[in-house]
Amino acid sequence: MSESLFILDKESDESLQLQIRKKFVSAILGGSLPAGEPVPSSRKLAGQLDVSRITVTQAYNSLIDDGYLTSRERSGIYVSDRLTLPLTRDQRQQTKKSPLPSPVFQQMKHRPSHQQNIEKPANWRDYPYPFVTAQVDKSLFPIAAWRECSRQALSLNAMADWTEDRLGTDDPFLVEQIRTRLLPTRGIHAGEEEILVTAGAQNSLYILCRLFLNNNTLFGMENPGYPDLRNIIQCIGSRIRYLKLDNHGLIPDQQIDSCNVLAVTPSHQFPTTVTMPLQRRKELLERAETNNTLIIEDDYEPELNFENSPTPALKSLDNNGRVVYVGSLSKSFFPGLRLGYLVASKEIIQEARALGRLMHRHTPTNNQRTMALFLALGHHDALRKKLRKIYKNRWLEMRKGLEIIGLNFQKSSGGSSFWVNGSKDLDSKELLQEVLKKGVVLEPGAIYYFDAIPPKNNFRLGYTAIEHPSIKNGLGQLRLALNGINKT
Repeated sequence: MSESLFILDKESDESLQLQIRKKFVSAILGGSLPAGEPVPSSRKLAGQLDVSRITVTQAYNSLIDDGYLTSRERSGIYVSDRLTLPLTRDQRQQTKKSPLPSPVFQQMKHRPSHQQNIEKPANWRDYPYPFVTAQVDKSLFPIAAWRECSRQALSLNAMADWTEDRLGTDDPFLVEQIRTRLLPTRGIHAGEEEILVTAGAQNSLYILCRLFLNNNTLFGMENPGYPDLRNIIQCIGSRIRYLKLDNHGLIPDQQIDSCNVLAVTPSHQFPTTVTMPLQRRKELLERAETNNTLIIEDDYEPELNFENSPTPALKSLDNNGRVVYVGSLSKSFFPGLRLGYLVASKEIIQEARALGRLMHRHTPTNNQRTMALFLALGHHDALRKKLRKIYKNRWLEMRKGLEIIGLNFQKSSGGSSFWVNGSKDLDSKELLQEVLKKGVVLEPGAIYYFDAIPPKNNFRLGYTAIEHPSIKNGLGQLRLALNGINKT
């Protein structure tokens, strides 16, 4: 039992015995002293608190009389196991006398918890048909290879490189692997000073928005688009213009002309999965150059093209440093790793690094070194090839199954999910509640729209976390749920 649990106020009008009793009752009902937990002897506790033993003994006796403690012969005193279970945190909060937040809380200038976010059941893995996005099938992860890289990173020689505080700088070994192995596959060639390792794409986007936005700037983003990016911009206070799309992604017309900063997902538009053609990318760059617009390219899943060759990144076409590239080392492989990177001019990276130092100094260098080894030893390339083959088969199975069901979905050449357009009267949130009863998890689409009254009939189906044999049965259960809704 923690000694810090009992701090008595000897200047208080309350007796020391009463204070000891109240401390015990609060700890027991609050759950920090569980049933069956031994408590210190009266002699020991008296010594810890610098009070007389009789004071502690009297407090113990009153707690025993009221059933909070129990005395076991020749063993000691314990928290009673016959008490009613303590209230949960939610129940305790409901019993508070005042429903109003504390005065200190009311000084808070932003309330991020009030923003709308992408949500999925916390126990989605417990469902037999998890059509969730941004998650992976953990059975596909090469744990032996990652463990070996971790072992090498923990060697005495390697530890000398990453155990110290790098004061905002990254592991040069990882930067070199990103520069020579990853970026060339996207047609990008960058120097060491043009790369910053981040805590994932989300961290990259926050850094860029903090650097380039204020309440006088106009940020252009795709609609439908990424809700977390919208939430970042709202926290910063910049104005937002929501931009129209078609079957080729963002339309680079006059709607983008007055935007100071523009965010796009050209490889696979988020969430519709469509790919922006090469000619449109060139038109976008030309218009941005004319308007002096900064473009943030979120290249969150470039590898997952199954019918066409991957289109070079927008950044690879940029000759004037107008595009900042956001890449991820974790999105398609193991999201919990939280490693990503920015590619931009060295001037932008210098400022981004300085801001990152204020936020978290740098991402954990042991993870950076392990990932560098994972890349250098060819494990990343092998995993990418393996996943591409497996995901293509799942993608084809999903497409065939959706066609059999008769659902209308956005046609694309790949992507880790399908954007489904239900009937006009469908409410995908109601659909989710129905399919959960059948073991199916999907993601309602309204959260991705930024209109005053967003469409309700769209939803996303991911396939990276569901095993191939389960796809057909899962889509069958989806069809049954849709039929049930249509009948009502």
